[in-house]
Amino acid sequence: MVAKNNKFPIILILFLILGVLVFPISFISVYNNFYRPFHIKGDAMYPSLQNDEYYFSNINSVKNGDVNRGDIVVFKAPRDPGKDYVKRIIGIPGDMIMIKEENIYLNSQLLNDNYSNGTPTYPGTFAAEGEEVIVPENSYFVIGDNRSYSSDSREWGFVPKENLVGKIMFCYHNCK
Repeated sequence: MVAKNNKFPIILILFLILGVLVFPISFISVYNNFYRPFHIKGDAMYPSLQNDEYYFSNINSVKNGDVNRGDIVVFKAPRDPGKDYVKRIIGIPGDMIMIKEENIYLNSQLLNDNYSNGTPTYPGTFAAEGEEVIVPENSYFVIGDNRSYSSDSREWGFVPKENLVGKIMFCYHNCK
């Protein structure tokens, strides 16, 4: 009589359990706690980020309060929380921002704005020409790098800290 090897069905069942249960749970955990994909739509962040590129955003950096001036962040749009926007943080709590003669002044100093690629900065309805705005606690002043094609804090004001989703980390698809 020949003994049969019954290990194959057990191994197959274990792989199925891993595939059906463990992978989705791991994916959801990573998605909710660490990294979230983000698709760039439009030219508001050109040339730093380009239309139709895909990036991972770091959720932990926002949860841990590790966001700084100059960081590119994903956030819930203040006027439409169902949409995510991506912009650069220009002002952090306590900063004074003023737009004057197509330039941004940060704490009374001309902003060294090497990421806007020389695009003029026009005022908006919130940040009017020559008027100072002070970033309140738990809020940020954000602006797109491609100023002429960006709806940002100049128009609709500050982004509350609780609206931040993640900090842009790296491109993973369709990188130009």
